[in-house]
Amino acid sequence: MSRTKNYTLLVIDDESQVRRFTQVTLSPHGYDVHSAESGRQGIEMGSRLNPDAIILDLGLPDMDGLEVLSTLKAWYQGPIIVLSVRDDEDSIVCALDSGAHDYIRKPFHLGELLARLRLALRNNQANQTSPIYTSGDLSVDLSSRRVALGEREIKLTVTEFELLKVLIRHRGKVLTHNQILTEVWGPKSVEHIQYLRVYVGHLRQKLEVDINKPRLILTEPGVGYRLQNLDLLKEVHSIDNASSETLLAANDSKMD
Repeated sequence: MSRTKNYTLLVIDDESQVRRFTQVTLSPHGYDVHSAESGRQGIEMGSRLNPDAIILDLGLPDMDGLEVLSTLKAWYQGPIIVLSVRDDEDSIVCALDSGAHDYIRKPFHLGELLARLRLALRNNQANQTSPIYTSGDLSVDLSSRRVALGEREIKLTVTEFELLKVLIRHRGKVLTHNQILTEVWGPKSVEHIQYLRVYVGHLRQKLEVDINKPRLILTEPGVGYRLQNLDLLKEVHSIDNASSETLLAANDSKMD
């Protein structure tokens, strides 16, 4: 079983099934799991524990999850992963624009949750300021602006490199179209989604093995893009192959 160092994790979810599942399945992987069943309790526990990461449900009995997210982001610096049955684009975009690091839809696989948690924590650590980024055969030196696939150097335009740099800086995180457009082209460009799609297409042509089946720059339909670490993808497959545990959300319960 793959273990990580001990991390404190706070799960804010009103479903006892989810709280029990995360406690039982994440603890053996090195997580000290605490849980809260309401928004106010979650905010209080977050302030007291200052956990390494937070898993947040959107449908809580006393507060809307987005309100809890905004309250936490006012002071909390760690990653917050939203876990919800809400799968409409507006909810996802709103959560990400409000500061969520990631968004996982219920039902979910244990391997996916572990991998997203591990990546979020890894990227949040101070040593992630290294100028060298690697993912599979891809190597990017942010200081020298050198990009290579294996032994082959890849030439990028200034804009292509700036786009790649933004994706690397937020690697593993789902970035909305607005977030990317603002960082690369400025706040006046947030409506130019087609412009962004063109440049993502250019990057894929240069960096992906199969442009029709991208594995590095993933599209989150209606939301934005995510830069996936191919080395981490191997971990997901290995965890999923070793475990058949899947959380089946009670779809007939109240929508959260």
